[in-house]
Amino acid sequence: MKRAAIDWPAVAAALVKRIPHGALHPGAMLTALADHERERHRHPRRRPRWAVAFSGGADSLALLLIFWAEGPGRWGRQFTVLHFNHRLRGRAADADERFCARVCAALGLRLVTGRWRAAHRGANEAEARAARLGFFHREMRRRKLRLLWLGHQQDDIAESMLMRLARGSGAAGLAAPRPAQAMPGGRWHLRPLLTLKKAEIVAALRAAGATWREDATNARDDFFRNRIRRRVLPAWRRAAGRDALAGAALARELLEEDDTAVEAWLDELRPLRRDGSLDLARLAGRPRALVRRALRRWLAGHPEAGELSRQGFEDLLGAVTVGQPTRRSVGRHGFAVIRGGRLRFADASRRRVRAI
Repeated sequence: MKRAAIDWPAVAAALVKRIPHGALHPGAMLTALADHERERHRHPRRRPRWAVAFSGGADSLALLLIFWAEGPGRWGRQFTVLHFNHRLRGRAADADERFCARVCAALGLRLVTGRWRAAHRGANEAEARAARLGFFHREMRRRKLRLLWLGHQQDDIAESMLMRLARGSGAAGLAAPRPAQAMPGGRWHLRPLLTLKKAEIVAALRAAGATWREDATNARDDFFRNRIRRRVLPAWRRAAGRDALAGAALARELLEEDDTAVEAWLDELRPLRRDGSLDLARLAGRPRALVRRALRRWLAGHPEAGELSRQGFEDLLGAVTVGQPTRRSVGRHGFAVIRGGRLRFADASRRRVRAI
């Protein structure tokens, strides 16, 4: 017997009764509403330059339905929906794409899809994520979109934190995923569901009469995140004897506050000169955390330097901290040179110090 079609507008209306506007992360919503008001005053007739990432899973479906239902009286419904088919799960991935198309058609939304042409067997999490974000950002540039809404929730905070702890991340890394994340080109990534647990979202969707797509690979331990989600997180939550997900979310908020404060302090010091050099005198006697961030900014401004190994970065950081004259290889393209109280990039092909 054929199952009756879902009335997606009715599901959306029922969902926002269970997840109202006030349940969403204020950081994400205030950033979005400020952008909307600014654009509305500048260009009253322009449609919102926003996009919602929609995989077809529970989290992104909830975000899309809430966003659509909240639209009237707030930001309208003339936004773009982006779906990326990784092509790693064969027919199941194509079924995800068709599901997304049906939902968007029922809601009267424009869906833009992309496919990973370079998909290959054995692709890892990082490759798939890079391909997906690459598609999102290309479409945002092409369509002049400013905000991308993503369906990360509280469980994602704990998973990301545990994964990054295993790699040795600092405050900036542990503060991810952020509710409002500034991106290059004046764009933003917004995550309004970070105040909600996965179980809360799933329960609300079921009560509203929704169905969604399940990624079968999530039930396997092929990827590190899956192992954290399936093995570590449940044991950690039981061992905590309290709401560990809420605790991780609070820790993320506090780490973001600390990270923002240190970044602001570094901005005030202005150690990066217009010629691209790093003024070590402005960092003298400052906490090592400031020097570390200043060095990372300097490296970001010199892509020719390439990616330093962790040990290579720490060695260069030690030299920068004490202002020790040095000349160290940074990748295949040049050298980091400390001389006269400045750190500069020396282009190996030109055999001279070049400040960019």
